[in-house]
Amino acid sequence: MQQIDRNRINEGRTVKVWDLFIRFFHWTLVLGCVTAFISGEVHASEIHVLTGYALCALLVARVYWGFKGSEFARFRSFIFSVGETLAYVRSMFGKHPCKHYFGHNPAGALMVFTLLGLLASLMVTGLVTLAAIDFEGPLVFLANVVSDETSYAFRHVHEFLSTVGLVLVAFHLMGVVGGSIQHNENLVKAMVTGKKELPANQNENGER
Repeated sequence: MQQIDRNRINEGRTVKVWDLFIRFFHWTLVLGCVTAFISGEVHASEIHVLTGYALCALLVARVYWGFKGSEFARFRSFIFSVGETLAYVRSMFGKHPCKHYFGHNPAGALMVFTLLGLLASLMVTGLVTLAAIDFEGPLVFLANVVSDETSYAFRHVHEFLSTVGLVLVAFHLMGVVGGSIQHNENLVKAMVTGKKELPANQNENGER
């Protein structure tokens, strides 16, 4: 059960959830991924590569913040058991409202870890492609190690993963809309302001 420090709750019963870095990471990631996808599609290689480097740095910073950041930014705050995750997903399609979570809910947490894993895979395949085919980047030493066949396989995987990313983003957006409706809260606004409203029938311990 996610609990809230009473100091996080102000007189308007809003809860401080997302810190400045998490909000910066989220919206910068959105902008970066859109730029990377479009630049890749129109073959603007310089922009694509520079954006890729920026996303690499952003990913490293997020992983660090996942261990050293604020309460709800830490990975340990949204690691749920398989049973709890399945129960939450079932409740999403059931007659009863899903249990409310202040930070990431189990379905959202699963999506976060999946997207971070996908982003890491895109970074690796992109860097290998850059090194083995274009003879550039920090992994350029692989140019004479990786065969041409393997190099192009990495490029194809990189392109495939970008398509998978589009599908995951679509699911993520549906989850945001569904969660906002079921819990009567604006999740997009929360990622801008960093605050969520405490439900009228819920206390700071997440209990109704």
